[in-house]
Amino acid sequence: MNAKQRTIKSEVTISGIGLHTGKSVTLTLRPAPENHWFKFRRIDLEGQPIVSVDADNVTDTSRGTTISENGASVSTIEHLMAALIGLQVDNVLIDLDGPEVPILDGSSNVFIEKLTEVGFVDQDADRDFYEIKENIHYSEPDRKVEIVGMPLDGYRLTCMIDFNSPVLGSQHASISAIEEFEREIGSSRTFCFLHELEALVNNNLIKGGDLSNAIVIVDRQVTTEELEKLEGLFNKKVTVADEGILDNIQLRHQNEPARHKLLDMIGDLALVGRPIKGHIMAARPGHAANVAFAKRIKSQIKRSKKKINSYDIHAKPVYDTVQIMNILPHRQPFLMVDKILELSETHVVGLKNVTMNEDLFMGHFPGAPVFPGVLQIEAMAQTGGILVLNTVPDPENWLTLFLKIENARFKNQVHPGDTIIFSCELLEPIRRGIARMKGIGMVGEKIVSEAELMAQIVKVK
Repeated sequence: MNAKQRTIKSEVTISGIGLHTGKSVTLTLRPAPENHWFKFRRIDLEGQPIVSVDADNVTDTSRGTTISENGASVSTIEHLMAALIGLQVDNVLIDLDGPEVPILDGSSNVFIEKLTEVGFVDQDADRDFYEIKENIHYSEPDRKVEIVGMPLDGYRLTCMIDFNSPVLGSQHASISAIEEFEREIGSSRTFCFLHELEALVNNNLIKGGDLSNAIVIVDRQVTTEELEKLEGLFNKKVTVADEGILDNIQLRHQNEPARHKLLDMIGDLALVGRPIKGHIMAARPGHAANVAFAKRIKSQIKRSKKKINSYDIHAKPVYDTVQIMNILPHRQPFLMVDKILELSETHVVGLKNVTMNEDLFMGHFPGAPVFPGVLQIEAMAQTGGILVLNTVPDPENWLTLFLKIENARFKNQVHPGDTIIFSCELLEPIRRGIARMKGIGMVGEKIVSEAELMAQIVKVK
């Protein structure tokens, strides 16, 4: 069964202090329609401008992730985004009366608790996953940062941090499925080194910090005078604990810093604009690297769409209708492919012109004609059949029998006058005449249908 998009059952309001601005802020998360994703609405500004959670809108990553659009900005979005992704929420509108999401306890915990209290509701549309099909790599050699995304039917994340600190050392954190986020990652708080804390204070930042929403790692000897200065700044008595951190708070996990880096990564990858299927492995990630990696994924998505829509439908085809009938046994009115535009050992692109003259429209919604989704899958399967039959020298003596159809989704209606371009790509090499492929049907810039198909060729003559 396909996973459905979901939103929250009712609105939920959360108030707190912005970490860097020190300003009180209230946000209200509201249910949103299908295919909305996450959007902020700055209700304190004239016109209540919308800021979409999108990698193309990132304007700063220095001490958190900031997005800007329509003359408005929202800072420190990553902990809220991580909570939404971790709870597998797809569509939310977030009203905000200030420039920064509240820091709360420095983790995603409060967001998770409040969202869970109101609950969730499934929507009609299927979740629009971006599935990583081949390795996507990002690196910063000078900082020894490396992130790689690999194919996986799920969402698994692995993170390693190493700040060359004798106190922190190297730490690892991972989850094998996004369902583990709430239990294993969501409560992990942000952290910083003592020297960073001093620099932030001196630069008039972290006005909302009170030493209860961050782990402070003491990476050098600290004098009594310095501790007294911190006590004066934050109005709280502090000492250095045995673990090498200020004893203002107790660690929730032995590797809490690494878990929080994983939390940040999940939140920042919400900027892709879709839920992800894949295994993400990261060494020494930060907001800048996370955002750069999210942009790389977005570029891959754009390239995939462009590739499907870049064919000249008027150019001489690889196979025309007559040549297709020499390969496939189908005949009118059940031949669903008019042209093959491109063909290789691993992919095929076919074209179907939908016309009002087709017999099916006599009985299928004649007053409001819509090309049936099941016939879109049939046309996709016939296109894929050309790919599989291309592996034998005498395709006219073989049949393509489809064994399985999975994850079929229908995203937009197809009407008479539309031209559907079907692209089928092998998910793995053909073995013993059995092929697994991913098919996508597009009309213009819109995906109308997609499915994973398994087929076997059988000799009949």
